[in-house]
Amino acid sequence: MTEVVLLFPVFMFFLFAFAKVFAMLILVQKLEIASYYASRRWQLESHRNVDYEGDDTGALTASIVDKVSKYIGYDTPSIKSFLGLKDAAARFRCERTQVWNVCTLTVETSPVGDIGWMWPQKPYKFEVTKYVPNRDRPIAFVLPGLQ
Repeated sequence: MTEVVLLFPVFMFFLFAFAKVFAMLILVQKLEIASYYASRRWQLESHRNVDYEGDDTGALTASIVDKVSKYIGYDTPSIKSFLGLKDAAARFRCERTQVWNVCTLTVETSPVGDIGWMWPQKPYKFEVTKYVPNRDRPIAFVLPGLQ
């Protein structure tokens, strides 16, 4: 009986640690899916015209961040606290280049063993980067001598 009483906390520690590691693996998979959604939506809905770039960085980015954050679990308090999600929402940014848009989705979580008085630990930063072309819309192919 004494062995059971003494080993039960050790068993619970390993059970909690296993659940936390499994949750982090699920978080990484959710980040991959969410980053694909965000970069594809950016690719198809962003504007190439400079006059409309403000709409992309404002309304489109806010809509993408809202949907991605809900998918990851920022709107559910129990999931947010178990994963230790730090910010109010995920961070999404897209840098325009000549050919590619570099879309990055970032999520920060608190350390697994966040015991402030033992040793300082940095938060974990999960970042997924996708490169999407500027144009996925089909362009008509015209042979030069046929017009």
